Parts: sequence; C-alpha cells; structure tokens
Amino acid sequence: MASMLTRFAKKPAAPKKTLQDHAEDALYREVNEEVHAEAAYDFVKKHSRILIAAAALAIVVVSGLQLLRMHNARTLRQSAAAYESAVMMMESGNTAAAREALVRAARQSGGGMADLALFSAAKLDLQTGNIEDGLVRLEQLAKDGNTRDFRDLALINLAVIKATDMTAGQFARHLAPVQTKRSPFYYTGMLLIAQKYLASGDDASARKWLDRITSDKDAPASISAQAEMLK
Repeated sequence: MASMLTRFAKKPAAPKKTLQDHAEDALYREVNEEVHAEAAYDFVKKHSRILIAAAALAIVVVSGLQLLRMHNARTLRQSAAAYESAVMMMESGNTAAAREALVRAARQSGGGMADLALFSAAKLDLQTGNIEDGLVRLEQLAKDGNTRDFRDLALINLAVIKATDMTAGQFARHLAPVQTKRSPFYYTGMLLIAQKYLASGDDASARKWLDRITSDKDAPASISAQAEMLK
C-alpha cells in the first residue's frame, strides 16, 4: 500500500522564479543573441568576398540553366519543324530537296531527332536507288548515332541489305551488338540470324537460335510464333 501511495504521490512543485531570475534570464538571452550576431558579423566581414562570389556564381549558374533550357526547347522546335518540312517535300515528290533538308536537320539537330533525320535520309536514298549513299548514312548512324534504338535499327537494316554477301557466321557477328536485352531489336536479331542459318542449310545452328527465342518467356508473341513455325 505504501508503495502505491508513494507511486501516486504528487511530486514537489518546482520553485517559482523570482523577478530577479526572470531578469537574469532576459539578460542572458540578450547577451547570447548579441554574441551570435557579433560572431555572424565577424564571419561575414572576414569572408565577404567569398560569399559575394558564391552568390554571384549561384546567380550565373541558375541563369545559365534557364538559358540552356530555353535554347534546347527552341532548338528542338526548329529541328521538328525542319523534319516536318522535309517530310512534306517527300510527299510532294521533291526527293532531292527532301534529302538535303533531312541531312541538314541531322547535322543541326541533336539526340533522337538527329538520328531520325539521318535514318530517314538513308531510307530515302535506298528507296530512290541511291544505294551507296544510303549505306554510308546507315553505317554512320550505326557507329555514331546518339541513341541506342537508332544505332541498332541501322545495324539491322545493314544486315538485311548485306545478307547475301555474308556467311551465316559473319551475319551473326554483324548483329552481335544487338544480342543483349538492352537492345530493342534483341529478338528480331535472333530471328534474322536463325533465318540466315536456315537459308545457308545449317539447320542445327538455326534451331539453337530458334530455341533461344521460344524458350524465352519475355519474347514477343509474334516473333515467338514465327520461330516456332521455322523449327
């Protein structure tokens, strides 16, 4: 019982501060604030040049980033307009002007837009019988393209065009860069290699590639179905 009474017994109240205690607390806070203010002033005075330079640099960086975003947006709009103009020239039958516009857009643009313009120029060359220039543009894109999608797309197109001049082994080595799931043409490349082995009469090698497709649960249904039909 005594322990319970002890547990619930009221704790003695803290002594109330006197007027002098409050005055001392106020004086302490005021002195403390003055000390901090003086320390801050001394720090700023001592490092003023560095702080001003840092602030100026921050303003320059922020302004530069804003200008860069504005420039990139303007460049992208100009590139898209140039590509659209080239497409309209193609549709109107002015292939020579369209080719020049596409090549210019590829040279003046960046990223995927430049790749798209260069690929379109290559396809236009091939469609109009300018095979040599078309191949040069595809090889340039395959080697120096800004995006993996277009680099690998150029490789696939080059492989199809040059297939008759390559053995099945050479064909497979040509498409080696797309033999990774990071490539959007991973399964397409395997199917093409299998077809090349079949065309050369090497059914055993072809089956290995076809089995890789049909046993892969991530393979697109259309490509998996084609592989199954070729077995």
